[in-house]
Amino acid sequence: MKLPKSVNILDTTLRDGEQAPGVVFTVDEKIQIAQRLDKIGVNSIEVGFPRVSDAEKVSARVIKDLGLNANIYGLSRVLKEDIDALIDSDLSYMHTFIGTSKLHRDYKLKMSKEEILEKAVYAIEYGKDHGISVEFSAEDATRTEEDYLMDVYKAAESAGANILNVPDTVGILFPSAIKELITKIKENIKIPISIHCHNDFGLAVANSLMAIESGASQVHLTINGIGERAGNASLEEFVVALNIAYGYENLKIDTTQLFNLSEFVSKLTGIKIPINKPIVGGNAFAHESGIHVHGVLENTATYEPISPEMVGHTRKIALGKHTGANSLKSKLNEYNIEVDQKQFNQIYNQIKTLGDKGKTITDADLKAIAITTLGKANKESIKLLGLTVISGDTVSATATVKLSIDGKVEERSEIGVGPVDATLKAISKLVKGYIDVDLEEYNIDAITGGTDALAEVFVITSDSEGNKATGRSTQEDVILASVDAILNSINKIIAIK
Repeated sequence: MKLPKSVNILDTTLRDGEQAPGVVFTVDEKIQIAQRLDKIGVNSIEVGFPRVSDAEKVSARVIKDLGLNANIYGLSRVLKEDIDALIDSDLSYMHTFIGTSKLHRDYKLKMSKEEILEKAVYAIEYGKDHGISVEFSAEDATRTEEDYLMDVYKAAESAGANILNVPDTVGILFPSAIKELITKIKENIKIPISIHCHNDFGLAVANSLMAIESGASQVHLTINGIGERAGNASLEEFVVALNIAYGYENLKIDTTQLFNLSEFVSKLTGIKIPINKPIVGGNAFAHESGIHVHGVLENTATYEPISPEMVGHTRKIALGKHTGANSLKSKLNEYNIEVDQKQFNQIYNQIKTLGDKGKTITDADLKAIAITTLGKANKESIKLLGLTVISGDTVSATATVKLSIDGKVEERSEIGVGPVDATLKAISKLVKGYIDVDLEEYNIDAITGGTDALAEVFVITSDSEGNKATGRSTQEDVILASVDAILNSINKIIAIK
């Protein structure tokens, strides 16, 4: 394919992105985003719609005065008042538009084809007369009759427009249709062509790439694809796809800043990045399947089309039901945790069990599980065989515990102020004839947030001879974790004696 020698990126996060419901940038936020966009190397930044408000004028003027390398655009309708507001903002680049489809002509503008064409020409000529570089958009171009659309673009070109933009305003086209349209415009127009795609059918990036492949040389994008309705074409996805999938080497964008920029905009807008979003999502470089992880550990290219470092992201080896031994070994090595084969098997089996229950194991979970395993007594003189707990607001908390004590099965029920208290009382009574212990310290923490967080219980017990031992357990059930920690500490004291 024959791609343009240069592809220009016009970022419209500050204008079209701000039209996403609930998104409002302050002047300072616009400045920070503009500076970051300029730093990564975008060619142009559309900073807003100066006619909308005094704040929009101020932010446009302030950003223009920053002396950025990028061209600073303002939006305007084909109205003198809009263009004057843009001029008052001291901007040298204008993106002006008017609807051209029958829907827009009949229902929104209530104008004839001739009236629309005259207004478009007037706006372009007025802007050019004031020394402004003009980009013209035929709004809803992809639903405009082809012959009329060509008439509008030819008139815009004759009026002095510097670039013509083709907006897929409601995101209805698909790549082959974009190819046909851009090719046709390219045959009739000599000035550069730009593309502006919306993502209503999830095709904005694909359509933007096809437009470049078909002769367009500029694309409108937003960070994280934010914008009206389903949003716009995503800057980070388009840039990386053009670079990698198309092998395009002339795009002067610092891709290593994409992840940080994406997170920054997400925090300012309050729009969370979907975990499975390409390039910048939390799972974009995450691996859980044992087969995949084994491949990635040998050669990352086996299951990664690009390295996370290319976009400033990080690789994540996730642990869960699909985890393989290689994944776990890699994680333990990463945290310098050394275990023997028996301990490794215990950790591995617990992770598999938790994964089967739908739990995703975080790094913090793994560390807690590993530390718990390392701290277990080598010999278990006392083992839990069964546990039943009854609790509620109208009944006393009751626990029935069954233990194996040196091979002898013992069972006892106790009442407590809560299920954990009742359980620990039952254990204390069961082991009393075998070993006399006191619980000196009991602490419980949730490893991570969420209702499925693992509970980490830490205890210190002592016997009548002054021997002390710690016990630790990490499980999804608070009561079982408490029992496991207590029994672990008791078994340690028995081992000492």
